[in-house]
Amino acid sequence: MTSIYLDNAATTRVAIEVAAVVEECMRADYGNPSSAHHMGIAAEKWIKQASDRVLAAIGDPGGQAGHLLWTSGGSESDALGVLGAARALKKRGKHIVYSAIEHPAVRESAHLLERDGWRVGAFSVSSAGVTEVERVLDAVAEDTAVVALMLVNNEIGTIQPVAEIARAVKERRPCIHIHCDAVQALGKIDIDVRALGADSVAFAGHKLHAPKGVGALWLRRDARIVPLWTGGGQQDGLRSGTYNVPGIAAMGEAVRLACEGDGLAERRARWMEFAELLVSAAHQSGVSVAINGGDGHRAPHIVSLAFAGIPAEPLLHVLESRGVLVSAGSACSERSRKPSPVLTAIGASRDDGTIRFSFGRDTTRQDIERAAEILIDAVKDF
Repeated sequence: MTSIYLDNAATTRVAIEVAAVVEECMRADYGNPSSAHHMGIAAEKWIKQASDRVLAAIGDPGGQAGHLLWTSGGSESDALGVLGAARALKKRGKHIVYSAIEHPAVRESAHLLERDGWRVGAFSVSSAGVTEVERVLDAVAEDTAVVALMLVNNEIGTIQPVAEIARAVKERRPCIHIHCDAVQALGKIDIDVRALGADSVAFAGHKLHAPKGVGALWLRRDARIVPLWTGGGQQDGLRSGTYNVPGIAAMGEAVRLACEGDGLAERRARWMEFAELLVSAAHQSGVSVAINGGDGHRAPHIVSLAFAGIPAEPLLHVLESRGVLVSAGSACSERSRKPSPVLTAIGASRDDGTIRFSFGRDTTRQDIERAAEILIDAVKDF
């Protein structure tokens, strides 16, 4: 039985074109980009090309407003943006706030600071899973150094009004560092980091058909951070370590595939149609179904459905046994029976099982139509 993979928010299959770039870097251009000889220069060109592609895709062509730091993935990018900024700004205040629906990479970084004597707070979101400006401003204090707010939520797909909130926060306290987790946004919605208003923005390659183990942090030119560790001084000393050239080149190629031409607009329209098909199928099952974040503005590649009275984990395993691979909420942390902080934050009932469906560039309408049929039959069996 061929599986229908609908867990692309957890990770994506590496694109053929991306895998070819990885192989070329590993086999031919394997030099260290810090070396002065021609092999090092060849490797360095891959990094430059990837940087140019990512910067263009996020609305900062040529790095006019900021620059990229290459990391091992979204979690490190979040940690560098949150911890790096907090430690750089601790003389201004030791208070950090973040949204109640942040990724664990942000949330746990904040609690690491708490163990070092920082005050930590989480501002709530609406039942639609959207952060409101007033809730953020109410959480900001005189000693606030960092505000963290994601762009697209990884569990329910809601898009947060980062630009509006950043503008309001900066008007009140211009010295606050605003960090934005945009891991689920790149290659899914339009991004303009200059208009976003954040000082640091995190990305990950494996969410858009690059390999796991590579990510990036965009840092505004006047923003201050300190490194998480020291070493050989690469990347202006802010992220030491030999560059992962195959991974970086792969992410550059993945961004090109995701954002060039009209491809992104076409995929967005297709993903929205897929979400509608699955929602329709869920309603046809005869069970009461709600879209988590359904009243908010959502990214097109994620749809989170809550099935009244049906536990998520058994439903997930029934779907898997019939060839449909999905997540119960999120797969971005170790398996746990604890309630999802995101679903708790929006007031979701613990009696309703949540299944997250998420799409990639190679998801087909045929996949969705078959998955919809399987979903209807599976829900009816409960």
